[in-house]
Amino acid sequence: MSKHIRGSPIWRVCLSPYRYHPFLRLLPASQRCQSSTASKDYQGFQKSRSYWSTGRALLFSAFIGSLAYAYGVTDVNSSLSELWEKDKSPQYGNSKDFEKAVAQLRQSLGEDAISTDDEDLHTHGFSDWSTSNIDRLPVAVAYPKSTVDVSKIAAVCHKYRMPMTPYSGGSSLEGNFSCPHGGMSIDFAFMDQIVARHDDDLDVVVQPGIQWMALNDQIKDSGLFFPVDPGPTAMIGGMVGTSCSGTGAVRWGTMKDWVINLTVVLADGKVIKTRRRPRKTAAGYNLTGLFVGSEGTLGIVTEITLKLAVIPQETTVAVVNFPTIRDAASAASKVMRAGVPVGAMEIMDEVQMNVVNRAGQTGKTWKEVPTLFFKFSGTSAGVKDNIDVVQSITNAHKGGKFEFAQGAEGIKLWSARKAALWSMLALREKDHQMWSTDVAVPLSRLSDIIEISKKEMDELGLFASVLGHIGDGNFHESILYDATDPKQRDAVEHVVHNMVDRALEMEGTCTGEHGIGLGKKESLVKELGLDTIDVMRSIKKGLDPYWLMNPGKIFEATRLDQPNDSKAAAASTRLKTPNNENPNRIG
Repeated sequence: MSKHIRGSPIWRVCLSPYRYHPFLRLLPASQRCQSSTASKDYQGFQKSRSYWSTGRALLFSAFIGSLAYAYGVTDVNSSLSELWEKDKSPQYGNSKDFEKAVAQLRQSLGEDAISTDDEDLHTHGFSDWSTSNIDRLPVAVAYPKSTVDVSKIAAVCHKYRMPMTPYSGGSSLEGNFSCPHGGMSIDFAFMDQIVARHDDDLDVVVQPGIQWMALNDQIKDSGLFFPVDPGPTAMIGGMVGTSCSGTGAVRWGTMKDWVINLTVVLADGKVIKTRRRPRKTAAGYNLTGLFVGSEGTLGIVTEITLKLAVIPQETTVAVVNFPTIRDAASAASKVMRAGVPVGAMEIMDEVQMNVVNRAGQTGKTWKEVPTLFFKFSGTSAGVKDNIDVVQSITNAHKGGKFEFAQGAEGIKLWSARKAALWSMLALREKDHQMWSTDVAVPLSRLSDIIEISKKEMDELGLFASVLGHIGDGNFHESILYDATDPKQRDAVEHVVHNMVDRALEMEGTCTGEHGIGLGKKESLVKELGLDTIDVMRSIKKGLDPYWLMNPGKIFEATRLDQPNDSKAAAASTRLKTPNNENPNRIG
């Protein structure tokens, strides 16, 4: 109860700011401002006893209850706010604690299950294609082979207050698997199997270390496939962690739409399953949805049950070019507005088309102009009808002639789009790095943000391109720059942050599929606000009170640790190749 209420008996209503409330008129005048001794109060009550009817008593009780509730809610909200603001940063173990943890795990899991090799540590703490790196490495890397192994690792790390960071494909772009607090990196290289197939139920149970392309290759004999298609090297565990998507999201949806259930190891080693295997359920909280997209900050996913789809009867890839990036984006928006069920719709600017030509993967030289890539899938008749509608729309927006590819040729052509990031990375000069990030906006604002962002990016005078999953409002900027030139880096950072802020102004999001990781924590504050993040923080604290699960990602343990502006956010994740002087390094 509020201290204001505790300070004086609540029936002394003359001391309340509500003393003139109409309900108080139910009392005789002599009783409205009673402040004498208890005996006089009782005498007054005896005199007016006959005045009180049941209705009047209920009305007065309702008023007093409302008053107490109002005071109480205000006080509770204030207390919660103070709790979040005054909360302490987590305390982790020291190097001796970590040595004990490693020794105990080696004894339990075997010597080879835990690595402290310098090259291993660097691989698991630094990414050549992520801008959001930090000058800190894990102190050890664990290689579990089962959920039981992961549970043992978590229990020991919990005992010695050792942070844990899950690692699968290592292809994330926002520093999602970096280790800003050191600790244990948990690599799922040996957990890459299909656990169970249920072809008639259109689902499959897999471990987190299996690549989505390998999964599709192993189940193709069933006539089924898993349609979420991010970068070629992505693994299912990381895809769950970031709730990724890919080129097929416009037709098939994102990762959250294809996960049925999860087996999760919690921070203390406890193992839970989020739900059973039916396609639908109304049983309890949606814990599956809670863990998908949590980037390993709530628990470690060790098994995933995925929905599968029937392989379409026919798939055709089509390419059409446009005079400007705005024409291409406007055509894409109209295709969506027309309700055409395209299998995929991708945009690539003239720079990215130059990259495709230089990579030489398609065996053909393409016009280096803004281009839309389409994938049409379904029945033969449906594909033909969809192509006709899309061609009429692109013609109205100055689109050129369609070029088609099917079968192996279509796969080859689409693979050029899928390998765009790696093709661009292959063109890097020495000391050059790439800043690649994404945003998403409502479809009606897509052409505006792409046109403005590309113009600002081109003014840098650097090798930079725009590409993306334009069918669902998601696009990427990729910029190569000299990492040894602080002015150049600051200029690139300014352009990237402008793009993100612009997306937020358009009611968009700071990330459509890459996740928050290290790189976009400040942008998340702008997008959702501190109160919403406080709710997320309270959920994490409930599941991970010692803040051991992938700490430093998405948000910090307290409000005070949050960067307040773009410069502060950049400073907290300054691009720097880690050295081997690991503060908690163990042999």
